[in-house]
Amino acid sequence: MSSLHDPYVRVRGAREHNLRGVDVDVPRDVLAVFTGVSGSGKSSLAFGTIYAEAQRRYFESVAPYARRLIHQVGAPKVGDITGLPPAVSLQQRRSTPTSRSSVGTVTNLSNSLRMLFSRAGDYPAGAGRLDSDAFSPNTAAGACPECHGLGRVHRTTEESLVPDPSLSIREGAIAAWPGAWQGKNLRDVLDALGHDVDRPWRELPAEEREWILFTDEQPVVTVHPVRDADRIQRPYKGTYMSARRYVMKTFADSKSPALRARAERFLESAPCPVCGGSRLRAEALAVTFAGRTIAELAALPLADLAGCLVPGNETARVLTEDLRARIAPVVELGLGYLSLDRATPTLSAGELQRLRLATQLRSGLFGVVYVLDEPSAGLHPADTEALLTVLGRLRSAGNSVFVVEHHLDVVRAADWIVDVGPLAGEHGGRVLHSGPVRELARVKESATARFLFDRSPAPAREVRSPRGWLTVGPVTRHNLRGVTAEFPLGVFTAVTGVSGSGKSTLVGEVTGDLPGAGRLVAVDQRPIGRTPRSNLATYTGLFDVVRKEFAATPEARARGYGVGRFSFNVAGGRCETCQGEGFVSVELLFLPSTYAPCPDCRGARYNPGTLEVTYRGRSIAQVLDLTVEAAAEFFADVPAVRRSLATLLDVGLGYLRLGQPATELSGGEAQRIKLAGELQRPRRAHTLYLLDEPTTGLHPADVEVLLRQLHGLVDAGHTVVVVEHDMAVVAGADWVIDLGPGGGDAGGRIVTAGPPAEASRAPGSTTARYLARALGRGA
Repeated sequence: MSSLHDPYVRVRGAREHNLRGVDVDVPRDVLAVFTGVSGSGKSSLAFGTIYAEAQRRYFESVAPYARRLIHQVGAPKVGDITGLPPAVSLQQRRSTPTSRSSVGTVTNLSNSLRMLFSRAGDYPAGAGRLDSDAFSPNTAAGACPECHGLGRVHRTTEESLVPDPSLSIREGAIAAWPGAWQGKNLRDVLDALGHDVDRPWRELPAEEREWILFTDEQPVVTVHPVRDADRIQRPYKGTYMSARRYVMKTFADSKSPALRARAERFLESAPCPVCGGSRLRAEALAVTFAGRTIAELAALPLADLAGCLVPGNETARVLTEDLRARIAPVVELGLGYLSLDRATPTLSAGELQRLRLATQLRSGLFGVVYVLDEPSAGLHPADTEALLTVLGRLRSAGNSVFVVEHHLDVVRAADWIVDVGPLAGEHGGRVLHSGPVRELARVKESATARFLFDRSPAPAREVRSPRGWLTVGPVTRHNLRGVTAEFPLGVFTAVTGVSGSGKSTLVGEVTGDLPGAGRLVAVDQRPIGRTPRSNLATYTGLFDVVRKEFAATPEARARGYGVGRFSFNVAGGRCETCQGEGFVSVELLFLPSTYAPCPDCRGARYNPGTLEVTYRGRSIAQVLDLTVEAAAEFFADVPAVRRSLATLLDVGLGYLRLGQPATELSGGEAQRIKLAGELQRPRRAHTLYLLDEPTTGLHPADVEVLLRQLHGLVDAGHTVVVVEHDMAVVAGADWVIDLGPGGGDAGGRIVTAGPPAEASRAPGSTTARYLARALGRGA
């Protein structure tokens, strides 16, 4: 049969990552869900094989220049794929967007709003018409000249630079100055300039304090260091730099994240005094539409913004209708509480992906395969229903929708299911079932089937009693207005509510200095590193022990190789072509740059000499390539390594490779790595653990493993608070704090607080009926 009329995407011999020569046929024009435990190979099939091959074919069709890069980017390991249409990927980006990126820029809604102000805005009398660029804080034409379009200015104050004025300069009164020799040099220069460095700071004259901290002068003076008996120090020329100048220079120019973070501690951030935080020039802020400036409209929740777009003339009518049509799918996906000026770094990965999904709905593409990475991540069950409607519309428009997903409601709504497994890593990589969802019930070894078709009520468990309470608030922040919450101590608490109801904001107000909190550990989903140089082994510290084991081998000792030789972060043992990253960045002129394996070491990270040293028959690169599970067997008799690996296995990460780059890890994986790092520390006094959606990206079977660990912490006398949408987790909690009832302005208050059974009956709670179903009453 010709592939032109073949209604299936047919994959033959897929061997990407852990896939074992997989053959699978997936129909086109359907909603197909790829399921399986974490690390089973479902993403390798959907993204690493199907989407990667579609992208490779696109490269081939674009330009000869691109073909050269294909060899560097690498084609997926697959025998053949037929019937494959063009593909669009919507992944949960691991990268950190810049502070200039916002909801408006991600959705392109800002472009439409700027056009509306340029063409149909009300201008002051005599003012010339402005180009749409003049309404953007990200262009030279529009940015406020004082804050360069950032809306905030960083400044130093005497209080921030000198926290303890009772100290003298020699005793370290100017806390913002660097430590070690550089700080001593600045103190010696001040002394040589004639300032009293031994008098308490507060006793120095005001104008002298002002000059020392804030001057832009940089006088050069000869310094005569105090001679120590044991060493001779010669006079030298020293240059003075004020505390403000040092902090600003370090913050702006330093390549060291630690130094920048330290400098930031001495800066106070305030709204820009010129633009009032609106980020725009005065000329742009003088133009209004419907009586409001562009900054005022951009600050409104999108659901309210749509109501303000009332056309005054024909030009405005065309532009406002277009804007309202673009806003509609964003609101439909449960994101109507976001404003256009909301900075992208403050969004969750799920929110960001749904914004891009809403943008695709307006693109009008058809005949495309959309490959989506857990679009339900971070979604309340009520919002998942809206998501399914949107996915159905993409399919009805003539597209194929392939979704990697764990949420059982999304799986049940699929037309077709590809279940990969049965387990993770080398125990996975097989397609157990490809067909209609109901037929999966017959597949005995499928972990998905057990959860998908099990209708029995949740097992009854004794709810623990609190042994104290932690009071938080009153909190007024984002959409919370004077909210006070009581968190029980010594139990497992779930904070629930629809997206944007204020859950993360409330939990973010829990701090370690609250009475009764004890030691506080917040385990978030931020990446464990921003480049391929950071990985699982380096983050957990187990790589230090592994390097010592390699340095202790007879071969390493004979060659004089120390521990540093086996680090890929310093010169010596690493491959210098990629400087130990294993990857080189390939710049694509027409697409975002991508990482490709290093042409010299082929991703091994080390030079040939280092790779010749083996430990129990494996080189250092081969050890980094082991999964956590395989490494646990390999290092079974090395206690320090075994302990680290055991905690990673306990949180369900046995399928990850030791050297897996941080850039390849999902937010949920990064969070569980941090949790494992915390679990391997000896438990001291009472600890309060805060986790924001720890089950994101986890198959229900893996959720069970993780919950065992979290409940184990509570049984050991600690307190666990999770922000959670998975009703199975909430049903197993001791206490539920439900926020809402809606998102944005419709949320921000506590609807109910109590044990799960009580919360499931709460009137006015959006969560209640889904929780009741999970508890078994609505099954």
